[in-house]
Amino acid sequence: MANRHRGEAALLVEGEALPMRLTLGALAELEQAFAVDSLPALGERFVTGRLSAGDIIRILAAGLRGAGRAIRDEDVAGLSFDGGLNGAIKAAIALLEATFGDDGEARPPQPPEA
Repeated sequence: MANRHRGEAALLVEGEALPMRLTLGALAELEQAFAVDSLPALGERFVTGRLSAGDIIRILAAGLRGAGRAIRDEDVAGLSFDGGLNGAIKAAIALLEATFGDDGEARPPQPPEA
């Protein structure tokens, strides 16, 4: 079961709940994949609500790898998601919310003010 307090979410594939987590390494991977230079820029990319199928694949794959599964983006693209496309999208959103906040708006935490 996914522990949201640890930033975890689950991806349902053929009845199996695969754990996902965006570790610091997974976030760095996404920064590179989306050609952004910071966590705030990554969060801004996600809150637009205009994610492509390729974006969803990258997010899910990074989350699966962050949780310890050795899987390539190409392998994620071929999975049979429970709920089809909607299931994949919901899992990606749940992962972003678990990582960046649970208020429905994905955004990275801001550093404390000095």
